[in-house]
Amino acid sequence: MHEELRDKTAVVTGAGRRGGLGEAIVRRLARDGVNVVLSDIGASSDASTPESMVGAHREMEALAREIAADAGVRVLTFDCDVRQIGRVDALAEFARRELGTLDIWVNNAGIGYIMKPFLEVSDADWRAVIDVNLTGCFNGMQAAARVMVPQGTGGRIINIASQAAKSGFPFAAAYCSSKHGLVGLVRSAAIELGEFGITVNNVCPNHVTTGLGAWQNEYFSKKLGLTIDEYLGKMKARIPMRRCGLPEDTAEAVAFLCSAAAGYITAESLNVSGGEEPH
Repeated sequence: MHEELRDKTAVVTGAGRRGGLGEAIVRRLARDGVNVVLSDIGASSDASTPESMVGAHREMEALAREIAADAGVRVLTFDCDVRQIGRVDALAEFARRELGTLDIWVNNAGIGYIMKPFLEVSDADWRAVIDVNLTGCFNGMQAAARVMVPQGTGGRIINIASQAAKSGFPFAAAYCSSKHGLVGLVRSAAIELGEFGITVNNVCPNHVTTGLGAWQNEYFSKKLGLTIDEYLGKMKARIPMRRCGLPEDTAEAVAFLCSAAAGYITAESLNVSGGEEPH
């Protein structure tokens, strides 16, 4: 437990689906007494955000009530399309206005379900992934900093990147590009925001079988001519810890980076991969 986080305020984007990384992060921060604005897009808005892959408003509201009751903290919700900078700014201001401060911002929203062979990636596919995974994080980082800097009390900005921020994978050109971009983004932003006591980092998990992860298991196993069990077996065999990641693994890394113990850690892209990604 990180007692120093009690009564801090966090925003976590892409947190509206049960079983996802966002839910695990919100629950972990709430255990430390952090009040949270749980955010997701709320509803499908175009072909790149299908209902099956986004956090719906009703699901967000149910999660917020449940987590608040379990942890005894305030958990609010806010529908936000991270591609829209005005909406992201409104999210940051909502957190500050309703909960008093903005201390932690976690960019978790992402598209990991547009996977195609390189020569089949359309302009629309490319833009959809880059706009959410990279530009959406930029929007969140900027919105958070606009509130944190005037507060004068520092802050924590964390992007949920991926093992794909360090290595390339087939059928994932746009995804890998977007996640690699986050490495450069935090390195640059950390230099400018450090003087204000704001740390900026990425967390880079390997494969986690969330709802999205289950879709990826099915997609990649078919592409490789394997059963899902065979695909996961090969994956586990190359991980020194001999298991895939869990949502809680990522959530614990986020909580650590938010803590006082990580106050001198910035501009980093922290692997949470059981040793699969050692650089």
